[in-house]
Amino acid sequence: MAEIKLVIFDCDGVLIDSELLASKAELEIYSEFGIEMDAREFAIRFAGTRSEEIKIEFEKELGHPLPDDVVERTRTNVTAKTCAEAEMVSGADAVLDQFDQARCVCSNSEPDKLKKMLSRAGLYDRFRPYVYSARDFDPPAPKPKPDMILRALAEFKVEAAETLVIEDSTTGIAAALNAGTRVIGFTGGSHTFTGHADRLIEAGAETVITRFDDLPTMIKAMSEWEGLVN
Repeated sequence: MAEIKLVIFDCDGVLIDSELLASKAELEIYSEFGIEMDAREFAIRFAGTRSEEIKIEFEKELGHPLPDDVVERTRTNVTAKTCAEAEMVSGADAVLDQFDQARCVCSNSEPDKLKKMLSRAGLYDRFRPYVYSARDFDPPAPKPKPDMILRALAEFKVEAAETLVIEDSTTGIAAALNAGTRVIGFTGGSHTFTGHADRLIEAGAETVITRFDDLPTMIKAMSEWEGLVN
C-alpha cells in the first residue's frame, strides 16, 4: 500500500463552481450561429472539453465551418464571466486545513484565469506557486494528456501511486489514469447531473464524493487500500 502524499485538485467544477457560468458564456457566442441549448445541457455534454473540440462538434452538427475567431471569442467571454462571478465550491477552503498532504492545482484553464478565479475565492495563496495550467506547456498540453500531473509529481518528488487526483470530468479522470495516479470523482458543483457519478466511475474513478467534508476520510482510506492501482 502507498501512502497518499500529494493531492491534486482540478479547478473548474471542483474548487471553483464555474462550469455553468462557462457554459452560459460559450452559448452566448454560439447562439449567434443558431445553436440552441441550455447551460446545463452544454455542461453535461462538454465539461472538461477543449474549446477547439467544442467548435468542431458544433460544425459537424451545423454542417458548415464556423468563423476562425469563435474559439478566441468564447475563451474571452468565459474568462470575463467566470473571473467576475464564479464562487468557490462550498467547503473547498475549509478542507485544506483538514489534511497534511501537499496539494496543488492542475487545470486546462489559462494561467491568468486560474489566478483571478482562485484569488477571488481566497484560494490562490493556499496553492501558489503550485498552480499548473495546460498552457504552461509549448505546445499546450490539456487533459487528457498527463503532462501537468507528471510535472507536479516531479516537483513534489512523489510517485504516481502516492498521488490522489480530484476530478469532475471524464477528461480529467483520463489524465490522471494516463499519469498512473489514484483518482476520485467529485460531484459537488452546481453543474452535477443525474448519472454524473456513474459516468466518472465508468471513466475510471475509484469512487466519487459529493462534498469536501468526505475528502480527509477518503485520503486516509486510500492510504490503507491499494484500490485500482497496479
